[in-house]
Amino acid sequence: MTTNNKEFGVFLPIANGGWIVSENTPILDASYKQNKTAAMIADSYKMDFIMSMAKWRGYGGTTEHWGTSLESLTMMAGIAEATSHSKIIATVHTLLMNPGAVAKMVTTLDQISEGRAGLNIVSGSFRDELNQMGAWRDDVDHDERYVYAQEWSDLVQNLWKEDHVNYDGKYFDFEDCVSQPKPAKKPFTVCAGQSERGLRFSVKNTDACFVGGKNDEETLKITRRAREIAAEIDTSVKCYCMAILIIGDTDEEALAKAEYYRQGKDAGAVEGMMRSYGIDPALKDNAMVIRAQGAFMSRELVGTVETVKQKLIDMIDGTEMDGVMIIFDDYEAGLHKFGQEILPDLRAHYG
Repeated sequence: MTTNNKEFGVFLPIANGGWIVSENTPILDASYKQNKTAAMIADSYKMDFIMSMAKWRGYGGTTEHWGTSLESLTMMAGIAEATSHSKIIATVHTLLMNPGAVAKMVTTLDQISEGRAGLNIVSGSFRDELNQMGAWRDDVDHDERYVYAQEWSDLVQNLWKEDHVNYDGKYFDFEDCVSQPKPAKKPFTVCAGQSERGLRFSVKNTDACFVGGKNDEETLKITRRAREIAAEIDTSVKCYCMAILIIGDTDEEALAKAEYYRQGKDAGAVEGMMRSYGIDPALKDNAMVIRAQGAFMSRELVGTVETVKQKLIDMIDGTEMDGVMIIFDDYEAGLHKFGQEILPDLRAHYG
């Protein structure tokens, strides 16, 4: 069942280029200064959460898209100190980081943020990203990654609660493991999963699941399936999606801006991204391919403040979402527009 009080967060530009693969977009340089500024603006408007991804290798092309990035947990510790309201969600790849270390790192983030810490659990990655560090595992395929991630998640959650943890699993063997202090409360956890296995992991282990399809109809099916799984195992889960906002003084101006970004698409980076995820760029019905071929890595909502506001409402209602993580082409200008002219009306609309 969807909740009436919707949540709105921001996805920080922790890697260069953001979520539009184009030579024509405003400069997003992956600097801490730029990320901190965006986070502080979002927090000043009391957005519900601030999240950053983890990225270890980019996609090439003329823009070297995502080739420069900061580390998520470290950056979010700084962001936590600079903010006071929003949940602070950092991202970790389970194959790369030991759950014992991560449990303590997130607890540290919890203290810095005074109880606002969150963790985005990523069970997969693309081969080159982890193989360059010798961390890729050929013995852990797509489905097996969720077996690995389940053990990983069990350990993190147990270390947040228990004084001594013993664990004898397929992938982890912990003996009398201790982790003090504990978080003030359980950190907010999220995961993105579209497959049946991914959805089941997300629903069982996290508070919110990021979902998305090639259109609203497909996204709604995934959202409803997530809630069916939650009902099966007697739990609840929130469903979030992502959206890129392109805002102009007129619809025509905003549409022209979006088209200008498409015309500057970095085809080399798009092909690199598709290859990295093992996706054939020729596929016509894959959501990632559909978005990326138009330079946008997520669904774009384009128009004036009023147009974008209505498109957000239509998307949320049409997909039964509990929240949206917002992406901008220009974070500073876009966040002010959203915080001043869109977010108050969305709060009023959803009560």
